[in-house]
Amino acid sequence: MKKKKLNLRDLNKTSSDNHKRNDGHNHSSPESIGKFKIYVPAIFSFVMLIAGIAFDYFETFPYFSGWIRIVWYAVAYLPVGFPVIKEGWKSIKNGDFFTEFLLMSIATIGAFAIGEYPEGVAVMLFYAVGELFQSAAVKRAKRSIKALLDVRPNEALVYRNNNYVSVNPETVAIGEKVQVRVGEKIPLDGILLSEKGSFNTAALTGESKPDTIAKGEKVFAGSINLDGVIEIETTKEFKDSSIARILDMVQNATARKSKTELFIRKFARIYTPIVVFLAIGLTFIPYFFVDDYVFSDWLYRALIFLVISCPCALVISIPLGYFGGLGAASKNGILFKGASFLDEMTKVTTVVMDKTGTVTKGVFKIKNVVVNNGSLSEAEMMKYLMAMEEQSTHPIAKAIMEYKADGEDFQATEVTEVAGKGLKGMVNGKTVLVGNKPLMISNNIEVPSETDNIVESIVMVSIESKFAGYVIIADELKDDAHDAIKQIRESGISKIIMLSGDKDSITQQVAKEMGVDWAKGGLLPEDKLKEVEKLMSENDNKVAFIGDGINDAPVLAVSDVGIAMGGLGSDVAIETADVIIQTDQPSKIAKAIKIGRSTRRIVYQNIALAFGVKAVVLVLGAGGLATMWEAVFADVGVALLAILNAVRLQKMKW
Repeated sequence: MKKKKLNLRDLNKTSSDNHKRNDGHNHSSPESIGKFKIYVPAIFSFVMLIAGIAFDYFETFPYFSGWIRIVWYAVAYLPVGFPVIKEGWKSIKNGDFFTEFLLMSIATIGAFAIGEYPEGVAVMLFYAVGELFQSAAVKRAKRSIKALLDVRPNEALVYRNNNYVSVNPETVAIGEKVQVRVGEKIPLDGILLSEKGSFNTAALTGESKPDTIAKGEKVFAGSINLDGVIEIETTKEFKDSSIARILDMVQNATARKSKTELFIRKFARIYTPIVVFLAIGLTFIPYFFVDDYVFSDWLYRALIFLVISCPCALVISIPLGYFGGLGAASKNGILFKGASFLDEMTKVTTVVMDKTGTVTKGVFKIKNVVVNNGSLSEAEMMKYLMAMEEQSTHPIAKAIMEYKADGEDFQATEVTEVAGKGLKGMVNGKTVLVGNKPLMISNNIEVPSETDNIVESIVMVSIESKFAGYVIIADELKDDAHDAIKQIRESGISKIIMLSGDKDSITQQVAKEMGVDWAKGGLLPEDKLKEVEKLMSENDNKVAFIGDGINDAPVLAVSDVGIAMGGLGSDVAIETADVIIQTDQPSKIAKAIKIGRSTRRIVYQNIALAFGVKAVVLVLGAGGLATMWEAVFADVGVALLAILNAVRLQKMKW
């Protein structure tokens, strides 16, 4: 049966259903006031309860008796009790009689029936607060992925009637010519009509290096044009474009995501009918066995039994343990989007990670400088190279310009670009070529064979038709990347995998350096999704995926646990993920697993404590040996012990 979630917003409903759309989100304005309203019923009941107890025990209000006292506690009870009673009634109408809503209603109304008004209010208040806290912990999970709309192009310049006109991309047909200016997003998938183009494809592939495309090659919607005005011919409608497919995959993956039902919901299926029937039996069965049977006495005993059996301590001990874990994780820069993901984290057997931005910094740096001309020093060769790259805004050029060389800088003149190959110019009266291997070969410059085995980005330098050397540019590993792999293995994870949109050769090299089990590169978002779904289909395999980009969103949504890098990660990845690493440190993954396991241990301890104490007091209550004081201890006392136990999570060192 579909789980129903109690929400104290029910009390604030008027015709405000209009403020709540079908997506389940509260769109009232201002947002802060809307959020505060959720807590108003519980706060009101708490204030009324404390005031009532003060009137009872400190005689501050001499007229606080009779109907005044009953009405006071009834008013305190209704804000938190009415939603529970309402849900219990709905469940009964739907044929689901034995829920915790029903038990809470009977137990607290029973407390009122025997005159224990404060206890009736307190028990329902504890329950409502537990539900409220749990709701607050999970409500951010799986929000609308509207952040994707920020990367979806909202206009296209289409050539119609001998002029370029701005239209909605959804109205562009296949085969139309579209113009894209510098810094704009490609609105639809197509073929490049211009001689060349440089594109940032990180939103689609996660590859940190801009992609240079030649005339006639494919370009994808969502890519950003980095260099000059270009023209493309569309090959797909907008609904079939790359970015639209990502949006669709995230939505579908989110819909397929399994949800963890709270333990108390399952437990109530067994616990509630047993307790209700025992209470009924305790009222009537003694009639057949007791000589001096008095109905009112046994009814009183049955109501005491119900109050004792109220699942308050059980209900609150579970979320309290999780809240302790959530707090401990937060202190360590880890955000879990709900208590259930703490549990899921403990079941993970396979960790799959993206490369760029996840285990690497996503920023180009000079990895190595090799000089092949004995008459040149490294600094001199770099001055020639920097003089040529000085005017370029390309990320590789920026990485080269960070090199520190002593002495006066060189100046370049007559610099021209060789399409798709590099730059040619004059530096200090010498002809200098800077670029890739095809540039060198086309100018009859012999390139050392050692460069064929280099998988990273390489910039070659030729001075006066002689090969001078080369610079290797690569994305740096994060400082704690190696420690992350080591700690994940120590936490008991059996398999670590790397999936990346970057070139397979680069992905394999990074994977080998880090020591992961296997890796695969050159993957589009749908390819990553297929790989992870394949892993998840294996028996007893629980997969956690770690990523940071928009391209990772579909996989983050469908994996058992989606983990996003929150410091530099995209908004949509953060919204889609179940766990956020706020500091961008992959080593936090192992810490998240440890916190999850400790939290589960604390929760089990709290459940055992609540069960144990409640079982003892229930037996005493059935025998007429327990009073309301024991009932209060069975609930409030155990809840307090559960709180103290959960607080330990905040004090632990991870």
